[in-house]
Order: sequence, then C-alpha cells, then structure tokens
Amino acid sequence: MAAIMLAGLIGAAPVLAGEFSLGRPATPAEIAGWDIDVRPDGQGLPSGKGNVAMGEAIFADKCASCHGDFAEGVGRWPVLAGGQGTLKAARPVKTVGSYWPYLSTLFDFITRAKPFGDAKSLKPDEVYAIAAFLLHMNDIVDADFELSRQNFTSISLPNEANFIDDPRPDTPTLVERVPCMKDCKANVEITMRARTLNVTPAASE
Repeated sequence: MAAIMLAGLIGAAPVLAGEFSLGRPATPAEIAGWDIDVRPDGQGLPSGKGNVAMGEAIFADKCASCHGDFAEGVGRWPVLAGGQGTLKAARPVKTVGSYWPYLSTLFDFITRAKPFGDAKSLKPDEVYAIAAFLLHMNDIVDADFELSRQNFTSISLPNEANFIDDPRPDTPTLVERVPCMKDCKANVEITMRARTLNVTPAASE
C-alpha cells in the first residue's frame, strides 16, 4: 500500500528544472508582472496618456489625504511640490520640483508603490495623469498639459543636471575589491552631525 502511495506521489510531482532541479522557468505573464521598471530614456513606459485635470481629480481621491490637495504634504507625509532653491538651506525641502532627478523616477515610484495601502492598483493612464498634475504643481508644465509615452522624454526636472555619475568605482580600492582596514585616513574628524535624530555624540561624551 505504501509503495502504491509513493508511486502516486512521484507521478503527480511537477517537472522540475534548473541546475538543482528546483522550480520552473517563469512564464511570460509572470515576467510581465514584474518587468515594470521605467528608465530615464523612456524604456519600459507603457502606452497611455493623462492630463493635469485628470490627474488633479485622481490625486484628490487617492493621494491628497497624505500629500495634501496641492501636493504640499499633510502632517509628516512627504511634500511633493515646492522647495525650489532650498537644497543648500539648513532644512532643504526635497520635492519633485526641487530635488528629484528624472521624471521616470516619479512615474516608476507611483506605478510600484501608490496609492498607499493599494500599491500597483493604478492604470497607466492614471499614473500619467498624476505625474502630469505633479509636474504642474511644480511649475514645470502648464495647466492644459497632457503627458504620454510620446512626449515623456521631452520633460526634464529642474535638478537633473545636479545628479552626476558616482566616480568611486574608478578608485583602486573599489576596483580591486580590497577595502581599507587600517590607517585609511590621516585625520578623522566629525564634519557633520545628524540633526533630526541627534544621534551623533557630543565631543565631551
């Protein structure tokens, strides 16, 4: 009886693949469900379009409870508009218009993470519309603007030029993958303190 049951289980087992005979290749539909990243050059953008007015209505319904009717932020939720010229201030206001590097950053984040509590529920047209509304709230486009895959790459965010390639991979230690473990710097001093959390010990402590 046990032998019959074992034979039945073996016969019902799925076909396994791979070097360790575990799992199976992902189906095209499964891959499509995860392959949603959008790049600054527009690669990965879905078909669709949305204008500022449409985005304002969606934002009011799905986003304003946290981010405010005009993307000004509510309580401790992030401010998404304004802040231009504050990045060198003691308390910089990092918004889509003052800090974010690329429109694709905004589009990708909305697609993946919004609205709060119901992530990935927005249709492409809704994401385009919300992005258009936020661009307008940051004085980047006019009130009648419509965002689509066709004109997406024509929009540059104000702070894009201040994001540069990280030069550190060109340093010998990182190229060689050998971290410095001793006498790495001649003089170690505190140059900045964690203001918000106040976790940096004072000099006398």
